[in-house]
Amino acid sequence: MARKSPASSPQDPSPVATFETSLDALEALVERMEQGNLGLEESLSAYERGIGLYRECQAALEQAELRVRLLSDLDAPESARPFPDDSTDRSGDA
Repeated sequence: MARKSPASSPQDPSPVATFETSLDALEALVERMEQGNLGLEESLSAYERGIGLYRECQAALEQAELRVRLLSDLDAPESARPFPDDSTDRSGDA
C-alpha cells in the first residue's frame, strides 16, 4: 500500500533538525521578493512558499520549546511552564 504522505516516514528529520534550512530558504525568498522583480504569479507563488516555510519554522520552534520544557525538570514535567510569548500584550501581567 502506498504511503499517504512522505512526512510520515520514520527516516524524515524532525522539524527542529530542519529549522536552519527552512529559515535560510525563507530569508532568501524574502530577499528575492523585496527586490521587486517578480511578476504577479511569481509573487503569489513565492508568498505561498514563504507561508509554508514560516509554518515549518514555527513548528520547529514549538518542538524545541517542548523539548526544553521536558528537560527542565525530569522529576516533575507537569510543573513545566510555557516560555513567555513576546508577541502577546503583557499589560495585564503586572
